[in-house]
Amino acid sequence: MSILSLFPGHRVRKASPASRAQQPDPVSPLTTVLRRRDRTPEAKTPPAGTTDEHPLQIPCPMPSDEDRIRDLHQQRGQFLARQDRWQELADAMRTADAARDMTPGGMPVADLLSFGARADVVLAVEHALTDSRQADNPALLSGIEALEEMLAEDPTCPWRAATVAMAHVDTGWFWRGTGWQSQVPDRNLEAFSAHFDRARDILDPFSSMLTTSPLLSSAHCALHGLGGRHIDILSRDFERLIDLNPMNPGPLRSLGNYSSPRWFGSGQVLELEARRTAARLLRHWGAGGYTWVMMDALAGDDTVCAQLDTDFFIEGLGDILDRRPDQYTANLLAAWCVNTIGRHPGQDETANAVRRKIAACAGWIVRHHMTELHPLIWAHAARGFDNNLHVGSARRFAASGREDALKLLRHVFRHEINQGMQIIFTAEGPVTKQG
Repeated sequence: MSILSLFPGHRVRKASPASRAQQPDPVSPLTTVLRRRDRTPEAKTPPAGTTDEHPLQIPCPMPSDEDRIRDLHQQRGQFLARQDRWQELADAMRTADAARDMTPGGMPVADLLSFGARADVVLAVEHALTDSRQADNPALLSGIEALEEMLAEDPTCPWRAATVAMAHVDTGWFWRGTGWQSQVPDRNLEAFSAHFDRARDILDPFSSMLTTSPLLSSAHCALHGLGGRHIDILSRDFERLIDLNPMNPGPLRSLGNYSSPRWFGSGQVLELEARRTAARLLRHWGAGGYTWVMMDALAGDDTVCAQLDTDFFIEGLGDILDRRPDQYTANLLAAWCVNTIGRHPGQDETANAVRRKIAACAGWIVRHHMTELHPLIWAHAARGFDNNLHVGSARRFAASGREDALKLLRHVFRHEINQGMQIIFTAEGPVTKQG
């Protein structure tokens, strides 16, 4: 059976050559930080502890509070789906969506529940495509068919619809991968397009909820990954999503990614969207709206880096941490500054000067905002937060992030260390004492 036979009447829509021919793929806005869980026997992490490496002592919880809370919501969604308790799951998603419930690090709870509900299906597809890339592999069809049957039992339920639609979006990205379009086989592009078309068909009956439901609006915005729509429509859709829950940074980052020259926009479009967003969200994020939108677009793009309003961007880093002082965000921004931006210079010296200025921000973030170390964030930052990264050993992966972080800490506190001081991170921040 061809996977395309799941979607009768499907017409393959090729991506616009102007917008897709030379673009690497973005990640789905809903799954950026969800599906890259390490699923090896070594993925069980030790209990919270303290990294004690003379002359540095810093709490190093594994898992962090943020990871633990996200896992609890995701596991709840997975459990209820496995028990076929879909009405209970739908009620939980509706309640979390209406309340705009989020984890301390800013991940919507409704998204976590939805991903947990479809996790068994999409991860089986990922495994099957990674191992064989056979379109007739039963794992590619049986899980999606089961979700389609679940939706058919109550086709008017928007929470079921969002979950099934996003399962198709996730599956479409697995088929397409993250390579250049010219490197992707036509068969894979057809499957990618087919899954996105099916997701659109599922979501269309719920268009009236796009102005009230962040979950439905986010799923709708994920469809922009297929390309072919005008940048003004993309901007309008993301603006609506952002306004539904301004404190969720995920849509801001996705807007910047899609508006960048690597995707469907340009340097001018990106700058305009970042400044418009900052102005609209001033009372929520200060200058942080500009920073969130520009953040992912900066990685690996000399043009964007060279044209960046660096002072405004750095002001935004501080405003974000003032408004979200949790350790997930502190580790995320410090690691991003030094590992994602600072570690990968380009060919343009003007852009590299911007990168060095941003990388230097990790110092004051560590001194004024960090109280504990989250190794997995640092490890992912060193690899550009690659959503398709396969981790062979979770322990070695975390160890590499820990070493990267310690290297920065030694550099930040090098003067104190050279004077024989110890640096001990407390709940109030780092303190020094004579070693």
